[in-house]
Amino acid sequence: MTAFAVMIREKITNPEEFATYGQMAPAARTEDLKALAFYGAFEVLEGPPVEGVVLIQFPSLQAAKAWYESDAYQAALKHRLAGAEYRVVLVEGL
Repeated sequence: MTAFAVMIREKITNPEEFATYGQMAPAARTEDLKALAFYGAFEVLEGPPVEGVVLIQFPSLQAAKAWYESDAYQAALKHRLAGAEYRVVLVEGL
């Protein structure tokens, strides 16, 4: 069953660390990862303001979790955590 990673950037706290994340994260891409939205225009209808949203589709929840837990993404992730505040949710589709 299809799954999605929803990544919501609340704010950048360290631009240098976030830039390093931006350089490293593409190394974690896999053939089954499909970006559906990548920091495009958005409108917050409820909740606090955010700076950006990414929506990534995977063939399954297991594939999404494998991407997140991969060595390549974990290497980049430490820079995202040091450079920005995010909410990240994996959700199974219909």
